[in-house]
Amino acid sequence: MDEHRAVKVLKYLSKHLRHQPERIGLTLDRQGWAAVADLLRAMEQHGMRISRAELEHVVAVNDKRRFTLDADRDRIRAAQGHTVAVDLDLPPAAPPGCLYHGTVAGNLAAIRAEGLRPMARHHVHLSPDRETASRVGARRGRPVVLSVAAGAMHENGHVFRVSANGVWLTDAVPPGYLRFRE
Repeated sequence: MDEHRAVKVLKYLSKHLRHQPERIGLTLDRQGWAAVADLLRAMEQHGMRISRAELEHVVAVNDKRRFTLDADRDRIRAAQGHTVAVDLDLPPAAPPGCLYHGTVAGNLAAIRAEGLRPMARHHVHLSPDRETASRVGARRGRPVVLSVAAGAMHENGHVFRVSANGVWLTDAVPPGYLRFRE
């Protein structure tokens, strides 16, 4: 599969496994899983024909590991980032002392005032390293990387979870836990 097609498939999967499964007649269970056979059938019925091997290839080689197949490889789900109601059933986890969030300069005034909020998603997404956060921020323009005092947040009762692809999730990050590079 060429890179252009792989990107197209990944965007299609993101749209339908994270945001709009009903658009193609797909049903996610409570934890966000869909049967692979149902997904492939729905994709074909909506003009996006791919083989099971192509699907497994895209899931395996995606550098962000956005999608997970279950142990039997019969079900698939997005690792995080849903705007539809799902419970990924991730246990609470103790984060490292510092995590990172990538954004752009245009968002800084609101972040300084309100902290990080999940917006349309269920959680705020945090990265374990600056490089990943910088790549995330670069999707919207020139990236700005914020440091999050995750260890202090955790000590003060904030709950963190970590997704299958290493993204740290929390409900919100109050401004006092953020460090802005000046």
